[in-house]
Amino acid sequence: GFPELVLEKSLDREKQSVHQLLLTASDGGNPVKTGTTKIIVTVLDNNDNVPVFKKTLYNVTVKENSILGSVLVKVEATDADEGVNGEIEYIFADHTPPSLLSVFELDPNTGEISLVGPLDYETSAMHEIRITAKDKGVPEMEGHCRVQVMVIDMNDNAPEIVLTSEPNPVREDAPPGTVVALISARDLDSGNNGKVTLKLPNGSPFNLKPSFSNNYALVTRVVLDRESFSEYDIEITATDSGSPPLSSNINDNFPVFEKNVYKVSISENSVKGASILKLSAKDTDEGLNGEVEYSFGPHTPDIVLSVFDIDPLTGEIRLIGKLDFETNANYEIDICARDKGTPRMEGHCTVHIEVLDVNDNAPNIFLTSQPNSVPEDAPSGTVVALISARDLDSGQNGKVTLQLPRGSPFNLKPSFSDNYALVTAGALDRETFSEYNVEITATDSGSPPLSTKKTIHVSITDVNDNPPVFTQPSYAVYLKENGVPGSILFSVSASDLDFGDNAKISYSILDSKVQDVSVSSYVYINSDNGSIYSMHSFDYEKLKVFQIQVQAKDQGSPSLSSNATVHVFILDQNDNAPAVIYPSSAALGSLSHQRMPRSAKAGHLVTKVTAVDADSGHNLAELYKEIYSIPLSLSPQSPSQCSEVQRRCAYLMASGIHVLLQMTFGFMERCALW
Repeated sequence: GFPELVLEKSLDREKQSVHQLLLTASDGGNPVKTGTTKIIVTVLDNNDNVPVFKKTLYNVTVKENSILGSVLVKVEATDADEGVNGEIEYIFADHTPPSLLSVFELDPNTGEISLVGPLDYETSAMHEIRITAKDKGVPEMEGHCRVQVMVIDMNDNAPEIVLTSEPNPVREDAPPGTVVALISARDLDSGNNGKVTLKLPNGSPFNLKPSFSNNYALVTRVVLDRESFSEYDIEITATDSGSPPLSSNINDNFPVFEKNVYKVSISENSVKGASILKLSAKDTDEGLNGEVEYSFGPHTPDIVLSVFDIDPLTGEIRLIGKLDFETNANYEIDICARDKGTPRMEGHCTVHIEVLDVNDNAPNIFLTSQPNSVPEDAPSGTVVALISARDLDSGQNGKVTLQLPRGSPFNLKPSFSDNYALVTAGALDRETFSEYNVEITATDSGSPPLSTKKTIHVSITDVNDNPPVFTQPSYAVYLKENGVPGSILFSVSASDLDFGDNAKISYSILDSKVQDVSVSSYVYINSDNGSIYSMHSFDYEKLKVFQIQVQAKDQGSPSLSSNATVHVFILDQNDNAPAVIYPSSAALGSLSHQRMPRSAKAGHLVTKVTAVDADSGHNLAELYKEIYSIPLSLSPQSPSQCSEVQRRCAYLMASGIHVLLQMTFGFMERCALW
């Protein structure tokens, strides 16, 4: 037998990809003879290694005001497998929240994590991102790591001043230290960026008295005199300790729009970037407290945000997505105008956007039932298929008409509400067209109109409406007599334009008489191929011509048939010997003795010979030959005269007549015929 190389333990391509073995074969002789061969085993890779990150945890610090597009970190994983098993793709782990996906982007090929959204330390000081590295093997293997992004606080928030109590009216005789209002200050930043100090203008008749944790009391510093100042606008400035420091004043007015409700219309085919409306809101405060930013309301749905955008500085609403009247014909948008004071004050308005329909949807044609095969003898009006048409547009843009090509053997019969039946319009003929590709055109009433075409395949099924047709209505066959029985005489052929069993043809011979005998005694026909065979040999002298009625019948239901006539002509063969009928004694098979005087001269008529032959044409020879006497006065030295007699006798013998000549001294004395 043959030796088998058996694996004793599992292989690991990643540890050793090639094994070189030396196989030695030894015989049983003395001395022992050996042969060796080298076997190289290449271990094929199997996807049995997961991608492994260089670190399981990556720590990154980034300033909250970092530029969008900045690369924060690059994660890297390796896979010990080869080929596609070792190709790695990086993705965010399943269930990564949308809040992270809106801020960070991961390159699937390089593993670079970039900043695509703003960071805000005050909202989230730390982000943890889970990364998955998966290979492209089957099945996929994957590894995981975590990335912790620590956001460094920047002094990006100005301090806020909040009145924790409304200012009280102050009597002019109120003593110094009388509390006018309670105030608190805060800054969302951390560390020094969030440390706040409050300050009044120099010479102010008021003081700020700290109470606890950035809370203050506004108190009178001196006795007031109403007759000098009946009211005061007290400006308090809050400044943080950031670098550079930020400050703010009290913000007590909110932005006000010109209208509470705005209405606007826009065509659904408007291009991206089109200006829809420009809003304006005013804030009577000064400085940052009076600067207004515009935005969509906090509960604006995503579908609005994907289609419209608002410029935060100008209040202009622009189109950034595609409008579709058929999806949304109206939008109601809440707009917020917010100042930059502390605390921020805001006002709202509502914008109603009406989308105007344009003819941007071509009609659709639907088959509500699959096309039926139609028999070719189906009456006019037979239902082939049920069809519906619809257009997503409205008004005239959505009105649809269906049309068939001119000359189509089908019609569209309306039923209800843009539903139609495709019906036959007249007689069909499968032999002319076995199938139709019916093209239906749907056109709407828009301006310009839009149209759609749909092709419906309709098969025409066969009906047995065509009889078999012979290649000729009649055939002439010429047959030599004395043929071998069972030999083929002729083959007829018919074709049928129908299909399947309706076109399958069988041949038969209709019964008729030939010399009072059924023709089937003479010939028979192969029902499958139309070959006609003889039952026996024919004798021209008995039967010269006869007819065969052949029928070709299909296998349809009911079956159809047609007939053809085969004229059989028997050809004569030279199969009969001539017979002498005169002289009569020769006709009876006896010798005919003819005498002539010795004094007969040359040219003397000895006798007349008549013979007949039953054959025809050249085979029929009515032999009327005259034998003339040879002058007896010629001397024996005239051999030419003897040879002439011999020649004539030889002619008769060639015709089957036996001639006996009796010669005396070289001259013809007696002639016998039989």
